[in-house]
Amino acid sequence: MQTVLAPVDQPLNLLIMLILGHFLVDFPLQGDKMAVEKCPGKDFTLNWRWWLSAHAGTHGFMVALLTGIPVLGLAEMVAHSLIDFGKCRFGYKLIVDQVLHWACKIVWIACLTVIN
Repeated sequence: MQTVLAPVDQPLNLLIMLILGHFLVDFPLQGDKMAVEKCPGKDFTLNWRWWLSAHAGTHGFMVALLTGIPVLGLAEMVAHSLIDFGKCRFGYKLIVDQVLHWACKIVWIACLTVIN
């Protein structure tokens, strides 16, 4: 039984849903405090690891929810953490950060199409 909310036989539709979900979680659901304090050295109210884990976890949840595959959600959580940590560490621009996140969504779609 297929549990994917956006069917894999419509990979473009699923990609659109994943990117829209990404925007929801990356912007309106990420508060200003989290956006700043998820970076090492900028954490004042809570250790940066908690902020980054919580932020990446919401991204992982969104991917798991939309695909119906929790292991992809876990992969998203790890990838999102690494990309955001890299942004904190190396200071690359927002467009680079977003393209890397979108590239992950394309990888998840590719994995799903190979599996099915």
